[in-house]
Amino acid sequence: MFDFKYPAWFCTPTAQVTMVGITCFCTVGMFSAINNLGAGGTQDVALSDETNGILYGFFALTGLVSGGINNILGPRLTMFIGTLGYALYVGALWCHQTQNNSWFLVLSGAILGITAALLWSAQGAIMMAYPLEKDKGKAFGIFWAIFQLGSFVGAVIALAINIRSGGLSAVATSTYIAFLIIIFIGVASTVLLVPPNKIIRADGSIVKLEASSTPAEEIKNMISVLKDWRMAALLPMFFASNWFYAYQGAVNAFYFDGPTRALNATLEGAGAIIGALMIGFFVLDAPRFKRKTRGYLGLAIVTCITVIVWSCALAWQVTFNRGSKITKINYHEGRYTDKGTLYFFYYFGDAMYQALAYWIMGAISNDPFTLARYAGLYKAVQSAGGAGSYGMDAVATPFLNEHLSSWLMMLVSFPLAALVISTVKETSYTEEKTLFVEDVAAARAEAGAYGVAAVVEHQHVKTTGVHEAASDSDVKEKIDE
Repeated sequence: MFDFKYPAWFCTPTAQVTMVGITCFCTVGMFSAINNLGAGGTQDVALSDETNGILYGFFALTGLVSGGINNILGPRLTMFIGTLGYALYVGALWCHQTQNNSWFLVLSGAILGITAALLWSAQGAIMMAYPLEKDKGKAFGIFWAIFQLGSFVGAVIALAINIRSGGLSAVATSTYIAFLIIIFIGVASTVLLVPPNKIIRADGSIVKLEASSTPAEEIKNMISVLKDWRMAALLPMFFASNWFYAYQGAVNAFYFDGPTRALNATLEGAGAIIGALMIGFFVLDAPRFKRKTRGYLGLAIVTCITVIVWSCALAWQVTFNRGSKITKINYHEGRYTDKGTLYFFYYFGDAMYQALAYWIMGAISNDPFTLARYAGLYKAVQSAGGAGSYGMDAVATPFLNEHLSSWLMMLVSFPLAALVISTVKETSYTEEKTLFVEDVAAARAEAGAYGVAAVVEHQHVKTTGVHEAASDSDVKEKIDE
């Protein structure tokens, strides 16, 4: 890939997390928006379930190694490859709409599963490793809000087109064209990502001195990740975090007409944005509480919201089943209000649930290579759950069974998450080596060279407790002095 000299302010954690959010806004956001229209906009729920099941299956398999691939290739190239599958998938949906060739859609789902695992491993490493410990919740909030804004904007585009065209039985061709244009902008944006060895935090620490890892190191370290009991305890949380999407999408396609599905998608995007910002800024990074306390507080809030939202959903679910003869709801009808509100809070709670999962992983380590492996494992197990849920929906499992399984899995994950939170330390800086700009400058002066090998050989590693500093850009400029 290309290697530009970026301005100092652009090589800061906040700028790079924002950049990743924009990339995902344009790619994953458009994918989510079109999937939230119900059956991927195809109106063929069985085909959509089959495609998504294959997608998540390949996603799960690739996720086991995607963190290592990211560490070898670097986040920029990994993200670039990862975005390409989204363009292919939306193009395949459009092709199915016009040519009715189902095989291409299924194939594109498999390819997207592979590329999406790469994208999300790189995203997870950047979002969890680049910021300071005190800013990791905010980093998630910023990323998730920008990313979900993609779903929101995509849904608004679809809603506007579908309302103008009248009630549709399928998504309009112009909707697919609009989505593809935005996705290709996201593909191009990956050139602006900066590798971890060039990122300087606000306290003067460097995210990672080495730009990449080796295959041998990745194999060894991934085995260590799989042996970590904390990762094992988080597996139910990972597995449950995408399980409910199949159920929610199936009910969306079953119960609502085209324009109303688009409106539901806008409500979902709005709920996710608000939920991510609230828990990231005001709970997980609340300065008045200690780190472990923030984790427990976040867990308590997520648990309460999950119980309330899914209890309300259960009260609605028991009133119909797959065999019910219903007239699909339009958003103009009075009976839509409470159901639209439910779809808002589905994704409000989902954002908080995933924020907590990412925060816990980020509290265990600050190392970007380690966190890339965590992110890969997270997405692998999450996607295995997604594959299972779409497979269950594909065989017309009763809606009530899907609902209860989604809810119960999340409830089971909470005590295990609490167990991992109990091990969280106030800081990981005292255990992990932290290299500062001043150390690199001193090592360069002593070594009389600018190569990484010379710096590594002569580096003076510092450790510290609470990290505070002034300006990201001021610190970044020091490394070039």
